[in-house]
Amino acid sequence: MRMYLLILSLLFCGVSFAQSTISGSVIDNKKEAIPGANINVVGEASSTSTDFDGSFVLKSSKNLPLTIRITAVGHETKTVNITSATQKITVLLVEEQTMLNEIVVSASRTPERVIESPVTIERMGIQDVKSTTAPSFYEGLENLKEVVFNTSSISFKSVNTRGFATVANTRFMQLVDGMDNSSPALNFVLGNLIGLNDLDVASVELLPGASSALYGANAFNGILFMNSKSPFTYQGVSTYFKYGQTTQDVAGTNDYVDLGFRAATAFTKHFAIKANFNFVRATEWIADDLRSLTGGSIGHANNQNYDGLNIYGDEVTTFLPNVGQVSRTGYHEKDLNNNKSESVKADFAMHLKPWDNETEFIFQYKLGIGSTIYQGANRYSLKNFFMGQTKFEVKGKNFFARVYMTNENAGDSYDMRFAGWNVNRAAKSDTNWFTDYAKSFQLSSAVLGLNANDAANYARTFADYNVSPGLGLAPNIDPANPTAPRSARFEPGSPQFVSAFTDVINNPNLKEGAKFIDHSKLYHSDVNYNFKDLVKFAEIQVGGSWRQYVMNSEGTIFTDYDGPLNYKEYGAYTQVAKKWMDDRLKFTGSIRYDKSQNFKGNVSPRVAFVYSAGASKVHNFRLSYQTGFRNPTTQDQYIGLDLGPFALIGSAAENLDRFTEVREVSLAGQAANNPATVIMNGHKAYENAYTVASVQAFGASGNPADLQVANIGLVKPEEVQAFEIGYRSVVRDFSIDVNAYYNIYDNFMNTARVISPYYGTVGTNFADAEVAKSVQALAFGDRRVYQVYTNTTAQVTSFGVGVGLSKKVYKDFEVGVNYNYSQLDFDQSKDPGFVAGFNTPKHRIKGSLGNAKLFKNFGFNMNVRWNTEYLWEASFADGMIPENTVFDAQINYAFPKLKSVIKVGATNLFGKDYLQVIGAGLIGQQWFASWTINP
Repeated sequence: MRMYLLILSLLFCGVSFAQSTISGSVIDNKKEAIPGANINVVGEASSTSTDFDGSFVLKSSKNLPLTIRITAVGHETKTVNITSATQKITVLLVEEQTMLNEIVVSASRTPERVIESPVTIERMGIQDVKSTTAPSFYEGLENLKEVVFNTSSISFKSVNTRGFATVANTRFMQLVDGMDNSSPALNFVLGNLIGLNDLDVASVELLPGASSALYGANAFNGILFMNSKSPFTYQGVSTYFKYGQTTQDVAGTNDYVDLGFRAATAFTKHFAIKANFNFVRATEWIADDLRSLTGGSIGHANNQNYDGLNIYGDEVTTFLPNVGQVSRTGYHEKDLNNNKSESVKADFAMHLKPWDNETEFIFQYKLGIGSTIYQGANRYSLKNFFMGQTKFEVKGKNFFARVYMTNENAGDSYDMRFAGWNVNRAAKSDTNWFTDYAKSFQLSSAVLGLNANDAANYARTFADYNVSPGLGLAPNIDPANPTAPRSARFEPGSPQFVSAFTDVINNPNLKEGAKFIDHSKLYHSDVNYNFKDLVKFAEIQVGGSWRQYVMNSEGTIFTDYDGPLNYKEYGAYTQVAKKWMDDRLKFTGSIRYDKSQNFKGNVSPRVAFVYSAGASKVHNFRLSYQTGFRNPTTQDQYIGLDLGPFALIGSAAENLDRFTEVREVSLAGQAANNPATVIMNGHKAYENAYTVASVQAFGASGNPADLQVANIGLVKPEEVQAFEIGYRSVVRDFSIDVNAYYNIYDNFMNTARVISPYYGTVGTNFADAEVAKSVQALAFGDRRVYQVYTNTTAQVTSFGVGVGLSKKVYKDFEVGVNYNYSQLDFDQSKDPGFVAGFNTPKHRIKGSLGNAKLFKNFGFNMNVRWNTEYLWEASFADGMIPENTVFDAQINYAFPKLKSVIKVGATNLFGKDYLQVIGAGLIGQQWFASWTINP
């Protein structure tokens, strides 16, 4: 804390010894003031920004004459020579024609106009951040062409571009100031948990397609670049406070608070620092989907095997003779967490320019602490989750080199499904509960004459609450475990529930608890050099990267029972860019080699052509071919997690040996001369198992001929070939961007469930004694269900079209519309068990209308989004996402004398609660009002 206060004191109390004072104003071509324009002295750190009336005062330690540089978002840069302290300075900045003239870096790792980019690229600049209709810039990404959001909770939104994404989108990368934001253990981005706050955003660039040729593994279906502001260029103190409310049918109306702070100063032209802080608190979009996953009606009143989607504990089910299939009574998700979301982000950076050139050294530290909800195979409460990143970087005109470390701590996070299971078991063991149910069901039917449905309700009342009117039954005592719990059910909010729940979520043993532990880390380095000043015939770049994962879950997620697991990968690339035909034809070719510790090397080429037609070269046609690949995640390779009814086993060769578990053999199996316990390992799952469907068929028919051996290969990298064509143009303030792509996926990664017998060898020669033993094991129930990680042998393809249009239609009114079409093509008959998980609507339309200068100091913006119904497939649940139309809007008013902007906005105006992820909460309405000082 003392160090943080010292940093703030340096930021606020920096002293400058001024020798020259320069004042003036900045206007546009309509002679209207440009607030927020940056003015800096060329060759030193002195800088300032214009007030709301466009005026500025700049102090410099330099003697006259000197040169100042003036920049403003959406306007061309201008320099002015200052020769006299009394010189009257009025700077007129010419407005840039369209966004397509803005400079981007991500598409080719070198600065170029977005109109000349060889691939599709979307961009959000400083002005877009200020005018977004969403509560934050990150949520505003949903209005970009190509983007679909998968919302797991109010603070956890996952970006989906070009399909095949769940909440855990491992096919998408997110880089913040060059650092990969992915969780070291989970290998996917946790939204904006450790990203940027609105005040520090310089630019956001999105590449929606494959980018492995430059950015390596996992830049597969898209990559997002978030770049922060330099403390040399953007100095001063800015802050905002935002208050609003969220409304949802389940959660009701609740407060929303968001506040942010940015401070930056350059002490000299060689040294500058900055600090940022952001805090957000809100109530979750509560998940309360009560549909039954086992079929039948909702609730146990008429469905004794009810399994509600967002009810946990009722997944525990068994077949009771003369009763039927019965599930335990579960707990609603809203009773298993506090339904509050909090996020704290902070970062600090020191920038050093030791010489009078563009070489810059940067030390940066970022941290994010929060509580949110993540949906994977189960629903997880990420409580007090921590992630930190530390970076050192040196960059210059033609090069950069950086190293960084990411570390995370799961904090008090837990699995809500296991929490429901084990709070139930803390009250009454499964054996005692099901015995009580069976006994009271049969006696109430025989003695009290109840019908089957009434007997089921009577039995549930006794099993849950030890109440049996007319029979006076006593709770069961398990002879095999006389001390097993046999109390009445713990009601949510009761002291017994609170005590049991607290114990469960702090216990990492999933047989009794729900907590998971994670102290994983990631180490990364990458370098790049551009030879453009040394080689003139073409622009040549070379670069490379190295990465190491350190998995440390103490055996609660991975098979790291005896210590952390290490996993490494590296890569190198080169790119050549060349222009011909009076700079009308631009060729870009690149190739990258990547090697992962457990897999063969991958080569990723990219070839792209851009042709600029027309007298002014404003009609730009592009064509590209590139490949991408995705390495199996750390979970795909090293997970070893017992989920009760089944276990997850990663497919790294060493993991098959590392994973072991002891299973108890049935009495029937022991009578057939098998041991009382057996040791199962990963080899059993991958090399000695039957398919689930065939075991189910065998169970129904009793015919061993129905059994099919599961031929599961170890998982290997997934590959994509991406073909894309596009056209961009700017004609009289009318901007158009059209693209079409076709992707071919090979070795598409998939999970499968298999059933391994406790003894015997799987096969179809049932005359063989070992094969016969495996059939016997299935018949006796001596079998284990495993989820394994593999690839489909069938080819998967996708096709898409995107169209983006924008135009200034009247004075400063700007209207925009974009359309996306997405289509999956896959022959299910070639792999009946394959689940594509495309999770993308076929048709999407987005529109915008805004005017930043509707009248003096007043502006507004509106957005609308529409999508068709589409299928959602994921490990937690499948279902249809309904057609949605969402309307957002904001108005803003500037108070120049207060250097402030007041903004009022609302999302999902006039709409009903809507769904983006099956199993997550419906998204309601949100309004907010913000006050920003020195925006």
